[in-house]
Amino acid sequence: MARGPEPISPRSPRVTAARRLARRQTRAKERRFLAEGPQAVREATADGPRGPAVEELFTTADAADRHPDVIAAARAAGARVHLADDTVVTGLSTTVTPQGIVAVCRFLDTPLDTVLAAAPRLVAVLAQVRDPGNAGTVLRCADAAGADAVVLTDASVDAYNPKCVRASAGSLFHLPVVVGVPAAEAVDGLRAHGARVLAADGAGADDLDTELDHDRLAGPTAWLFGNEAWGLPEETRALADAVVRVPIHGRAESLNLATAAAVCLYASARAQRTAGRGRSEGGHSE
Repeated sequence: MARGPEPISPRSPRVTAARRLARRQTRAKERRFLAEGPQAVREATADGPRGPAVEELFTTADAADRHPDVIAAARAAGARVHLADDTVVTGLSTTVTPQGIVAVCRFLDTPLDTVLAAAPRLVAVLAQVRDPGNAGTVLRCADAAGADAVVLTDASVDAYNPKCVRASAGSLFHLPVVVGVPAAEAVDGLRAHGARVLAADGAGADDLDTELDHDRLAGPTAWLFGNEAWGLPEETRALADAVVRVPIHGRAESLNLATAAAVCLYASARAQRTAGRGRSEGGHSE
């Protein structure tokens, strides 16, 4: 019979250490972050390409009863599991309605060179994206579209901000995430490895529909997405091979960052899948 979680005191040094991970400076120093809720914790326990991320788990008795699979998966991943009272878990949570389960996870970022060595075909680059909810949502969109990696430049929000982790809905644990590199370095590396670099901007000279109509999205592509309020700085747009706008066919003034990113990434994913089927059906090319 499997043993239950080990009770832990609210005054335990482990609780204090976990609570400090709410601060970016502590996260960076310890290279650990918090993931809360059963969905995020379940993904943190998965044995993905980088192995399980979970190192420690705090759960209320009620959450342990409701999610025995998560508790078992955390144990199987080698995590220490603690039975904590509501005040402990609430103190570690950043949500209005805590779900009773919070994990301490190790950092998962991947070096840019590692991503480039894998010859990625679709990458999202977040340049000066400051809102953690938007960053997490774009990460989730990239994962759903089948992107090979996400890059958060050195001027962007912390990928391990609790709101970013929550908005990614587990996708942070699914695909390589590069953090802290300058936009120019990311673009130069991606282009050197065969990617065409497109800047998504509402004032772009090129149109996403035209890109699709002329089969310009079928090859390896890196999309640059900018700040929520002012978009991409001119010096960042200048790094791209083309500046592309999502066409507005109705009366909406614009699209928000996450929606525009989803449209662009899915357009590329569709074009690449279609081109792949064509190559497969047509045999080898000369």
